[in-house]
Amino acid sequence: MKWDELKADTYRQYGKFSWGHVVKGMVLRRTFRPVVTMRLCQAVATRRGAYRFMLLPLKVMHRIATHSAAMDFSWQTKIGGGLALTHGWGLVVNQGAVIGRNVTLFHGVTLGQRDRIAPDGTRLTEYPVIEDDVWVGPNAIIVGGVTIGRGSRVAGGAFVTESVPAYSVVAGNPAAIVKENCTPDVMNPAPL
Repeated sequence: MKWDELKADTYRQYGKFSWGHVVKGMVLRRTFRPVVTMRLCQAVATRRGAYRFMLLPLKVMHRIATHSAAMDFSWQTKIGGGLALTHGWGLVVNQGAVIGRNVTLFHGVTLGQRDRIAPDGTRLTEYPVIEDDVWVGPNAIIVGGVTIGRGSRVAGGAFVTESVPAYSVVAGNPAAIVKENCTPDVMNPAPL
């Protein structure tokens, strides 16, 4: 349920949850506002009946929130609870990407699609999957049908086009594993 995910997002921001913290974050935190508006859009989009009329104003609110935070962040992206956006400037998340729980994304991160031509001539469009407890550093670029394994860290400026095993640190262009069996870096992990 989207409310549980919003509670987890709030927990990541403040180390505890209350509806007062949701309101406070919505008003005062430029990078938390898009997370709240995304969760509201997703909650209303799954409803039927009278609630559906609220989707258009919420989508406008989300557009304003992402614009003021200088990010391209679709409300339709599938994201687990406990998302933390740090700084946010220049963040680009394709709506086809899938993001797990307790994930941290820094400014300038790009989670983008990659189109490939298969041997039979058909076009394949692929999107990244970010598993739980992943930390993605500033200006990292992750494209295509890659999976970033649970608990991994992607160093700032890394260009990732290949899947990353769980609990690994990758760095560089192209990204290469620089450490294995690392400890996940999740500040205020939401109890999910």
